[in-house]
Amino acid sequence: MHPRKGESDMRIGIIGAGNIGGNLTRRLTALGHDVYVANSRGPQTLTELARETGATPVTVEEAPRDAEIVIVTIPLKAVPGLPSGLLDKAADGVSVIDTGNYYPKQRDGRIVEILDEGLTESRWTARQLGHTVVKAFNGTFAQDILDRHRPAGAADRVALPVAGDDATAKQAVRDLIDELGFDTVDAGGLDDSWRQQPGTPVYGLREGVEGVTKALAEASPERTTDFRA
Repeated sequence: MHPRKGESDMRIGIIGAGNIGGNLTRRLTALGHDVYVANSRGPQTLTELARETGATPVTVEEAPRDAEIVIVTIPLKAVPGLPSGLLDKAADGVSVIDTGNYYPKQRDGRIVEILDEGLTESRWTARQLGHTVVKAFNGTFAQDILDRHRPAGAADRVALPVAGDDATAKQAVRDLIDELGFDTVDAGGLDDSWRQQPGTPVYGLREGVEGVTKALAEASPERTTDFRA
């Protein structure tokens, strides 16, 4: 049985049903949100997740329709292949969450704008989408979304870094993360989001606000060898 939808519950579109997308679908539906989930293989492949969660499986094009929050959680190399005008039918003021990471050697290949021109991963994604994004969940272990949520004020509550240029969108995302059971730390704008990219101290960190704040401050803009093509 799934919760009844209330006035405060949101319509959320999730593009990508892998580990992060699938577990966000599970938690957000459990919280009563109206979730529309899509993947590259089509809604017919999402019947089991839909049965489990009560989410509605849709095409990629349909996922953002009327959504107040859209979560893009697909491999970085797949972002340019998303449909043109993807967000045109989203709700006014939609907040777009980018969970992506750039793995040049392991998966994504060489992206000149990131490696040679110094564009942050989420700035690049925002340009591909034609819409600003909020970078969040990119360094979060997928299983932690299900297992490590805690009530506000809990001593062991984990904090997540959140970066974005749009203050209103960023606050909406931080409020959603709080509802999911995690604290947040403002990591700055998209041009500062290198502080939470792979290979930085905060990436994969399971600590509270103080630890995450310290890790963000200790980050270096130089990519480690593992994350250079």
